[in-house]
Amino acid sequence: MAAKKQDPRVAFGNAVRSLRAQRGISQERLADIAGIHRTYIGDVERGFRNISLVNMGKLATALGVSLSRVIQEMEKILASENKNPPKRV
Repeated sequence: MAAKKQDPRVAFGNAVRSLRAQRGISQERLADIAGIHRTYIGDVERGFRNISLVNMGKLATALGVSLSRVIQEMEKILASENKNPPKRV
């Protein structure tokens, strides 16, 4: 049976969380900079939101990176998941 792929929303959220943590920015501060509500940021980071391109761009700008950089980080996360799928117990 093929390994289940990680949800891209979760991978995108993990990428945002990673980039935010690297910069030492809180969710609240990121929300202020991006002009997005803090709970929305939390939902994005947990993969609960199907985020729009507009909001992706706002987050990337607030993080001081290009949107393509966030997507590259997301792709690394997805590739890592595919190399190391969760083990069945």
